Amino acid sequence: MAEGALEPAGRRGPADPVKALHLHRDLCERAVDPLEIAAGLEAHGLTDRTAARFRHRDVFGLAEELYARVPRGGTGHPRTAADPDTAADPDAAGPVGAAVRAAGRALLPLLPGAVCALTLGGLAAAEGRARLAVGALGAVVCAVALVTALRRGPLRATGRPVPGTGACAGWLLAYAAFGDGLLIRLLTGGPDGPRPPDPGALLGLALAVAPAVWCASLFAKGARRGLAGSRGLRDFTARTRSLLLGVVALYLTALAGALVSARLVAAVLAPAPDPGAGSAGVPEAGADPGAAGPGAAPFVAVAALGALLFLARLLSAHGRPDAAATVLLTACAAEALALASVLAARLPGCDVLARPVGAVTGAGGAAAVPALVCGVAALALLARATAVLTRASTHAAVRPTG
Repeated sequence: MAEGALEPAGRRGPADPVKALHLHRDLCERAVDPLEIAAGLEAHGLTDRTAARFRHRDVFGLAEELYARVPRGGTGHPRTAADPDTAADPDAAGPVGAAVRAAGRALLPLLPGAVCALTLGGLAAAEGRARLAVGALGAVVCAVALVTALRRGPLRATGRPVPGTGACAGWLLAYAAFGDGLLIRLLTGGPDGPRPPDPGALLGLALAVAPAVWCASLFAKGARRGLAGSRGLRDFTARTRSLLLGVVALYLTALAGALVSARLVAAVLAPAPDPGAGSAGVPEAGADPGAAGPGAAPFVAVAALGALLFLARLLSAHGRPDAAATVLLTACAAEALALASVLAARLPGCDVLARPVGAVTGAGGAAAVPALVCGVAALALLARATAVLTRASTHAAVRPTG
């Protein structure tokens, strides 16, 4: 509903809040507290300026009056405004059950990292066909652990799922493991054989699942508390924007620590790379044209991917999956285009197609391609998250439909 629909006719003099009550009676009757009404009114286009026309300083004040005016009998909606992440479970009554559930919520996000580390250890100890079997089994178990951790925590997606989002995330992870090596081979006339994946990148991202879940929970609970402590939509938006940026910074710090730890673990468990290979398992600068290169590019590429996946999942968890899916698909297309352009440049007269990728890899190595793609995509999602995740309606227990 547009804001103009809530304005009194002629915009002269104050209006009776009963008009707003009639316009949003269903929202007011279903709400469990004034905060849900305020969030719903915001989602329908009402601002503090419009609330002033109904003789209230802000939307929160108007919501309190609307909530008080609605008659409430004993047969209301048997719902609570509790955060779904902490909602009561009838099968886990009592202090023991609560402790078990709390321990499960805390430890479940650690499972993907633990499985990935065990898989690396198994790969280091196995040989021949056994090594292939260990790798396949570890990949499947790690994928199951990842899906379980995401679906049972604060990062579980809500609303209508967007087809292909999982496939896009899978492509980005596969490129993080194999893409740099493949790009090097294409730039030097290959591919001339398979390359082992980058174990540090995969292990670091798996270890980063736990801080991602914990940071998402921190953001959701902080935003919910902000609803109770704010006295206006602008106040809530400012508080939540600071909270969001702080949570993202906290996650990036934890992600950096996870990546450094993963490199150390991978150096012990994974087979040593070929001479001249970089941290991504590809030749260093000077060993081959367009090599991955020393320095920060491989680290930045994986860190940017981790930030991109975290922001995409955070948006999906708060009912905003469309922007996340669009940006993930764009990042996948950009990485695929980089590989395809190098291949297409082998056609007669088409060598110009490889020049953009050659310029990027010449400046920062092969890892500069995913660093650039995922970095730009992550910044785009951060801008989108700052716009939509700071709205009160995003954090209401009841979201208006339509």
